[in-house]
Amino acid sequence: MIPKNFEEFLESLEEKSPPSTWSLALQALWWDAKGDWNASHNIAQDLPTAMGSRIHAYLHRKEGDDWNAGYWYRQANEPFPAVTLKEELRLLVQDNL
Repeated sequence: MIPKNFEEFLESLEEKSPPSTWSLALQALWWDAKGDWNASHNIAQDLPTAMGSRIHAYLHRKEGDDWNAGYWYRQANEPFPAVTLKEELRLLVQDNL
């Protein structure tokens, strides 16, 4: 079942893995929120969509690689965010619910 909101998404982090019925984008965000950057990145880098590029950008921003993040934000046709990483995660999750 897909969470109804960000709070339900956060509650799902108690599980061992995200449901396979979720979109790959939401699964990538789940792995990041769970603390597994690599699992999240492995999914995001293979998503040939604007959302995949946005998540990929967010992940590189999170690791401190602003140059690489900027490239992926441009691929997603999005500006480099002025919000915190925590807020960006919340927005990305909400956009995928």
